[in-house]
Amino acid sequence: MQAATDVRATAIPSVTDALRAVESLLMRGGQRTARRNAWTSVLEDRRRARDRVEAQHVLEAVASRTSTAT
Repeated sequence: MQAATDVRATAIPSVTDALRAVESLLMRGGQRTARRNAWTSVLEDRRRARDRVEAQHVLEAVASRTSTAT
């Protein structure tokens, strides 16, 4: 019989984890926070833009239904 071997699962860091580690070495905390806040703003702007497009499609659909019904 073979002796039981100790198998350990080691998580391989993702690319995101690696980039964050490099970022933390290169940037001071304030710069990192500012960059993350800016990115959060970009994502929020994109979400609002999608919401506006969706609302416009709904309004156009309602308008076209109303105009054909009259």
